[in-house]
Amino acid sequence: MGIPIDGPADMFCDNEAVVKNTSRPESTLKKKHLAIAFHRVREAAASGLLRIAKEDTETNLADMLTKPLAGPRLKELIRNVLY
Repeated sequence: MGIPIDGPADMFCDNEAVVKNTSRPESTLKKKHLAIAFHRVREAAASGLLRIAKEDTETNLADMLTKPLAGPRLKELIRNVLY
């Protein structure tokens, strides 16, 4: 995108397995397409360009775009984005 980034970029995942697989070199991926996809992420994390962390469901703002949520939960997430 042409935007300079000082320091590592932060990537937040809501899946504990994703965090483990990308941050532990000894972890193995059973599917070839997953291994190929995570290869670049692992390299970026190992070189310090990317930091990967777990995002809890309670604070994950992406859930409002990816999951069907009940009215109160959806309103809470929208409120967090707008205010």
